[in-house]
Amino acid sequence: MNRLVAVFMWAMISAAVAAEAPPGATSCSGCHAAMPGVDSPVPPLAGRNAADVVRQMRAFRSGEVQTTVMDKIAKGFSDEEVQAIAAWYAEQK
Repeated sequence: MNRLVAVFMWAMISAAVAAEAPPGATSCSGCHAAMPGVDSPVPPLAGRNAADVVRQMRAFRSGEVQTTVMDKIAKGFSDEEVQAIAAWYAEQK
């Protein structure tokens, strides 16, 4: 399969998966790479343990862990939203 076809197929699958994402989840892909093989200092979220994501978001929100962006972003999500997003990303492979 040539690269263009592969990229097109990935985009179609990603769009279908994103349509099922809970509110707020797709905004994460602005920094957290959604495509496999993307080299980034920001860790991917797909397949991560949901409890770990929730714990990290709480640490960002409380100020226990400070970053340039995530401590501010985490404050914009309720506990229920964080749990839904974390569960959804845990299911993504």
